[in-house]
Amino acid sequence: MLKRKIDSVLLQWKNRDNKKALLIKGARQVGKSTSIQIFGKANYKSFIELNFEKNPEYKEIFSESLDADSIIINMSALGLGPFIEKESLIFFDEIQSCPKARTAIKFLVQDGRFDYIESGSLLGINHNDVSSYPVGFEEQHYMHPLDFEEFLWAKNVNEEVINLLKKHFVNQKAIPSAIHKAMMRYFREYVIVGGMPSVVSAFIKTSNISEVLREQKDILNSYREDVKKYSGKEKLKVQEVFDLIPEQLNKKNKRYFLSMLSKEPKMRTYEDSIMWLIDTSIAIPSFNISSIELPLTLSEKRNLFKIYMFDTGLLTSMSYEGIQFEVLNGDIEINEGSIIENALASAFFKNGIQLRYYDRKKPTNMELDFVLQIRKRIRIIESKSGINFNKHPSLSRIIKEKDVANPIVFCINNIKIENNILYLPYYLSFLI
Repeated sequence: MLKRKIDSVLLQWKNRDNKKALLIKGARQVGKSTSIQIFGKANYKSFIELNFEKNPEYKEIFSESLDADSIIINMSALGLGPFIEKESLIFFDEIQSCPKARTAIKFLVQDGRFDYIESGSLLGINHNDVSSYPVGFEEQHYMHPLDFEEFLWAKNVNEEVINLLKKHFVNQKAIPSAIHKAMMRYFREYVIVGGMPSVVSAFIKTSNISEVLREQKDILNSYREDVKKYSGKEKLKVQEVFDLIPEQLNKKNKRYFLSMLSKEPKMRTYEDSIMWLIDTSIAIPSFNISSIELPLTLSEKRNLFKIYMFDTGLLTSMSYEGIQFEVLNGDIEINEGSIIENALASAFFKNGIQLRYYDRKKPTNMELDFVLQIRKRIRIIESKSGINFNKHPSLSRIIKEKDVANPIVFCINNIKIENNILYLPYYLSFLI
């Protein structure tokens, strides 16, 4: 059983007075259902689960009246229960397959006798019609694949070691050498395994990369099936965009060039397909900005963007054969550093940060991998995959031009500050 950060979110939600329903959203197979099932069985006298894909007959519960009494009676008639007031958690799984259940949440929460959690794939939740959303009666939380800290938990790394990493990050002091080397090794493992729970479990259980690849291929194939199911007339274009993510990241400036797609160069031809993948969180966008000034939203150029894969392990499995061996053996400069840059992008995204980058050709060529707005501050971050991590002319110029406190360079090096630049090892990216 994997320890997940969603566990504390669920417990905090349970302990609130006058709670709303909780909707856990996320891409398929990130562990939503498993975490909710474990939580429900451990914290309630009665845990009642309705999976609308596994048991499509449950949709009939919501076919007529949506008042709470009618719904509870219908559930009882199908053998669900027991229903214990204030002690039952009712879990609507794969709720995208029953939009009326989502509508009914308002009336069930108003009734107040039981607690409700909904869960579903963003593929369906964002693309199925709901006649009336339960606005004001539902709080939402996104669940992502395991981040690096959760991966360390899975590897049974002592909590004291993780707390030491956090302390040195805050104090900006070098991490003890032996721990730094161990964390770099774990991070290389994390890059190729990723954070999909079934993949992590297979790796922890077997230490067999062939098993890791098999699990990853199964997940990718299931996503391609979902594309066929949910993307309608755009499915061929969505499939093409999805399969070309590794190739476009390997290009020098990593921007998504629509000329790579078939022979239709027009942005409007593919923008719906690209946004479909972004909307489902399978792809992570990073938009170009024309100015490094708050708020960054005002300077976004939405027609220029990079696309990252939401799970770097899946990205490596979509890349060329043998890449896993190279990464494990320390070669992280491969693919123009795109694998490491994707890992950083994924870490920031999991922490709820909107990704943006800066690319100006005139009067001087200046490129910045990440320009992040964190609360009321701008944080400029560069990803360096090789030993020459001290060379970053664009970052040096921007320091002269802008009042930037401690820009960050993620690299193979230990923590250090030099010329007003903070150097951090890759594995600390989960703390940004």
